[in-house]
Amino acid sequence: MKKILLIMVVMAIMGNALSAYARDISFTQEDRDRIIRLEEGQKSLQRQIDDLKISTQRQFDNLYTLILWGFGILFGGMGMLMGFVIWDRRTALAPAIKKNKELEERGDLLEKALKEFAKQEPRLAEVLRTMRLM
Repeated sequence: MKKILLIMVVMAIMGNALSAYARDISFTQEDRDRIIRLEEGQKSLQRQIDDLKISTQRQFDNLYTLILWGFGILFGGMGMLMGFVIWDRRTALAPAIKKNKELEERGDLLEKALKEFAKQEPRLAEVLRTMRLM
């Protein structure tokens, strides 16, 4: 019982002390100045954050532009290389094609000459028939 009574007395004293302490706290000019400085600091911090966002966005835009230019140059170079390869093949094959046509024409002329001569020479005509040239 004494313990309960002691606890109640201590709680009463503490309650009075806390309520008295709470009533003694008042809002001073110094507190108001602190709040104003905190708000100004917060605004300044927000401006810095906004500046950083803008700076970061600019850097991303610059990087995006650089990547686009890089791909443009890369694909442009690849296109030029393919064009060069095609042009080089045509110029490299042109002499071979020309020589092939000359040989075909010469072969046609020789075949024609042999057929004409075979009309006068029966043994040659027989050989050409076995080779299926006549």
